[in-house]
Amino acid sequence: MTLGRYACRRLLLGSVQVLAVLVAVFLLVEALPGDAAVALAGDNPDPARVAAIRAAMGLDNPAAQRFATWLGGLLSGDLGSSLVSDRPVTEFIAAGLPTTLLLAGVTLLLLVPSSVLLGVFVARRAGGRVDRVVTAATIGLHAVPEFALAIVLVALFGVELGWLPPTALGADPLADPAVLVLPVLVLLARPLCAVTRLVRAAMVDALASDYVRHARRLGLTRARVDYAHALPNALAPAVQQLARTTDWLLGGVIVVEAVFVLPGLGTSLVDAVAGRDMPVVQGLAVLFGVTTVLVNLAADIIAFRLAPRAGSAA
Repeated sequence: MTLGRYACRRLLLGSVQVLAVLVAVFLLVEALPGDAAVALAGDNPDPARVAAIRAAMGLDNPAAQRFATWLGGLLSGDLGSSLVSDRPVTEFIAAGLPTTLLLAGVTLLLLVPSSVLLGVFVARRAGGRVDRVVTAATIGLHAVPEFALAIVLVALFGVELGWLPPTALGADPLADPAVLVLPVLVLLARPLCAVTRLVRAAMVDALASDYVRHARRLGLTRARVDYAHALPNALAPAVQQLARTTDWLLGGVIVVEAVFVLPGLGTSLVDAVAGRDMPVVQGLAVLFGVTTVLVNLAADIIAFRLAPRAGSAA
């Protein structure tokens, strides 16, 4: 299969996945008790007032009609406006995107070199004491949920030692990078463990392969054999794992932003779900869904180039 046909097939599949995500999000929010009219009416809403708000917002229209109207606007580039504040959904995205991109970008920037180098370092010592210690540590750390690790780090470094800000409340993450240290550590912990173990396993297999043994018989140095011949073949599964990690970061960012009070897209999504603000929820779902598809598409293409046989079989 050629690279072009492979990319087109993956892109078509991704488009179907985005549409499925939009439908699922709409149905899930519709299943929640209450709606934006109830949220706006207050704690003791008058039924007549709720009905009037619902009619003004068009929430009394059939769900299928509302979804079709919104989807039609999306195809023309209009994400709609918030039911609660009447602000365009693009304003919510523009306000929260810089913080979320910074948080996820710094995490990935640290994750890629550290996990690959650590995985290769351990693989070159497979079966030894270092290998056993690192494997045990990564398995144990990977089992800790993000919110639990966040609470421990806040209690230790933010409250007990006072070395770092415990939250970003009242701070601008772009102007005060110190508030990002603990959130980045929380987001980095689990994917670092997963990618390191994957690189280690793939590297061990590559080092035991025939072509590596042949390269050694030719008299090449160990570093050249490991990094120029074995590592490229070990990176194909790691690239796909990094794509899945990026998907995970989109969900992990929501938890981390809530714990550390970061003004990003995760916080906007939590507030929108609490207020039953469907256009904002759907707009963020579009952003997350398209990002997931594009990241996975790029990862699949890179993996296809690194290991064509694995890519064509997927």
